[in-house]
Amino acid sequence: MTPDAIRRERRAARMALLRMVLVVLAIGALVPWLANAYWIKTLTSSLALAIAAAGVALLYGQLGLVSLCQYALLGVGGWVALRVGHGLHWPFEACVCAGGLAAGVVGMLAGLPALRLKGLYLALVTLMLAGGFQVVISATGFPDGGAGFLGRISGSERLMLPRPAIAQGEGAYFAYVAAWLAAMLALLELHRRTRAGRSWALIRRGEAVAEGAGVNVLLYQTWAFGLAGVCAGVAGALLAGAVGQLDGRAFAASESVMLFALSLIGGAYHWGGALVAGLLLRAVPSLLVDLGVNGYLAMVFFGAALLHALITAPRGLAGQWLAAVQRRMTKGRT
Repeated sequence: MTPDAIRRERRAARMALLRMVLVVLAIGALVPWLANAYWIKTLTSSLALAIAAAGVALLYGQLGLVSLCQYALLGVGGWVALRVGHGLHWPFEACVCAGGLAAGVVGMLAGLPALRLKGLYLALVTLMLAGGFQVVISATGFPDGGAGFLGRISGSERLMLPRPAIAQGEGAYFAYVAAWLAAMLALLELHRRTRAGRSWALIRRGEAVAEGAGVNVLLYQTWAFGLAGVCAGVAGALLAGAVGQLDGRAFAASESVMLFALSLIGGAYHWGGALVAGLLLRAVPSLLVDLGVNGYLAMVFFGAALLHALITAPRGLAGQWLAAVQRRMTKGRT
C-alpha cells in the first residue's frame, strides 16, 4: 500500500472508533430523557451485559474460541467488587477495576488448561467451570457487608453497594454505565488494531500459520481469555452497582450458554452486536412481561433467531444491518 493509502486507512479507523464512542455516549445521554424508571433499570442491565457480550465476541470473532464460562466470570467480578466495596470502602471506580482484574486473572487461569483442548471439548470444559462456580456461589452467596472473608451478614438486613457520587440517580447511573461500555469497546477495538489483533487474525487462520509467522499462540490465546474476563468482571461490578447487591441464583451455568448464543445472534464481528446481545438478554424478556406475556417465551424467539443467524446471517444481526446500510448507501451514490 502507498503511504497515502495507509494514512487514509488509519484516518478511517480513527473516525470509526470516534463514531462508536459517540454513539454509545449519545445513547447514555438520550435514554434517561425518553424512558421511565423501569426501563432505565432494564436498559442499564442491558448495557452492562453488552460489555460481557463484547468479551464473548472477542474470543469467538477473533479466535474462533467458544467459552461458556463468561457469565461465571461476570459473577467473579461482581463478588470482588462487592467485597472490596463493603470491606475496604474503595471508591466505586476502584471496585469496578478490581472486579475486572480479578475476573481477568481467573479467566486466564481457566483458559490455560482449557486451551490445550479445541472445539467442543473447550466449550465443555468452560461450561463445567461455569457449573462449578454456580455450586460455589449458591453455597457461599455474595458479600453483603458482613465480616470475614465471605463478607456475609447473618440475622440483619443486607447492605447495598454505594454508587459513585456522580451517578446516584437511575438516569445518571445509566449514563455512567454507558461511559464504561464506550471505554471497554474502545479498548477492544484498539486491541484489534495492534500486534495482538494481528496475532489473533493469524491464529484464526490456523495455528500452524501463526507459529510459522513467529506468533506465540498460547500467549495470545491466554491474553484474549484474560481480556474477555476483564470485560465480564467489569460488567459484573456494574450490575452490582445497579442493583446494590447480587443473588447467586442468577448465575446459573445456563446463563453462560445464553450469553454466548445471543452474542452470535447479535454479531461477533461488529461492536453493535454486543449492544444487540445485551438488549436481547434483558430488554426482550422485560418487554414481554410488560406486555403481559410470559418472559420465558423469549427462549423460543432466541432459538429462532439463532437459527436465522446461523443460516442466513453468519455475521449476526449487526453485521446484516450494517451490510444493508452499506448497500443502500452504494445504490444512493450510483
